Amino acid sequence: MKKFYTLFVAVLITASVWAQSPEKMSYQAVVRNSSNNLTTNQAVGMQISILQGGATGMAVYVETQTPTTNANGLVSLEIGTGTVVSGDFTTIDWANDTYFIKTETDPTGGTNYTITGVNQLLSVPYALHAKTAESIIGTVNYTETDPIFGASVANGITAVDTANWNNHTVDTDTQLDSTGVASLGFVAGGITTESDPVFVADSSSFKTAIRINTQAIKDTESQIRADIPTVTTYSVGDFAQGGVVFWVDETGQHGLACAKEDQSTGIRWYAGTFGVTRATGDGPFSGELNTSIIISSQVSIGDDGSDYAAQICNELQITEGGKTYGDWYLPSKEEINHMYNNQATINTTATANSGVAFASADYWSSTESNSFSAWIRIFATGTQSLRFKSATNRVRAVRAF
Repeated sequence: MKKFYTLFVAVLITASVWAQSPEKMSYQAVVRNSSNNLTTNQAVGMQISILQGGATGMAVYVETQTPTTNANGLVSLEIGTGTVVSGDFTTIDWANDTYFIKTETDPTGGTNYTITGVNQLLSVPYALHAKTAESIIGTVNYTETDPIFGASVANGITAVDTANWNNHTVDTDTQLDSTGVASLGFVAGGITTESDPVFVADSSSFKTAIRINTQAIKDTESQIRADIPTVTTYSVGDFAQGGVVFWVDETGQHGLACAKEDQSTGIRWYAGTFGVTRATGDGPFSGELNTSIIISSQVSIGDDGSDYAAQICNELQITEGGKTYGDWYLPSKEEINHMYNNQATINTTATANSGVAFASADYWSSTESNSFSAWIRIFATGTQSLRFKSATNRVRAVRAF
């Protein structure tokens, strides 16, 4: 789906969440006048509303601000610090519903709002909900019962028993030898076998208690093993996570997957205007941030409304196994290098799942070199090279898991 920007272009770059007051979110927008020219170095009037439930939902918070655009027409403000019109930003229950941000702008700096935009607040602002853990007060009352201990002989030990453990009576009687024994009227004889039914009964109870406690230990161990969650690990070539796994970390639980087919057989890298985006990240997982930087920067540099590599990856949605994956991005230089090195395995898995193998062609990475060029991987020769951003090359999107 193409995105068209006319009078107003707004990009929610990030949300800053503070553990203590004041709570606020950072917001940036690019303002253009009725002639589609940037409104630069000028105060603009803005009214910001937090809508609950949908793009036309109830406004649970409204404030106004008068920020000043910079030389690129960009305004930066912090939602939650403006002049409150209605509501209380600190009492919004972010976990209660979905929320949207509505901006109304007067490019002349007044309150005659002629530009309106509505965007859904995604996962980042909901970190504000974590503050509820700070408000837990009182005590947690819980009475523990232990049926296994209740069945043990140790359950009958009393405080009186433990108090007498160390109060031994020392026998100071004079030891008797055989003569002394005889003087008492005893006659020495052979050793007979003594039968003590009380001791035998006590011994039997003790053995039973040991068996009971041993079984209890085994039962507890089995329960602990059952409670340990199953860990899923992945290998290169697995068809999972919406595509084909082509790189995993040392744990095998996290890695990268690429789509099972190309998203374009020929598309440009930039949005129509040359310029530095600073999307120079390289290495595993860095392509995701590169993609966000490219899209945000091209809004300021110049976007002619036609498709480009980072944008089509960002808007891609793939459904596999009843689950839709929508967090795809243009791979970094190193990420596309891993795809090239494992292309034989990827091709086998992709074609076995109704996909398409890599072409012997050039593929874009998200890693920028300078104002005019970015890195590509030439799958025909295995080399990496620079290409003008206006050139058209193939694209294969990836996602992290």
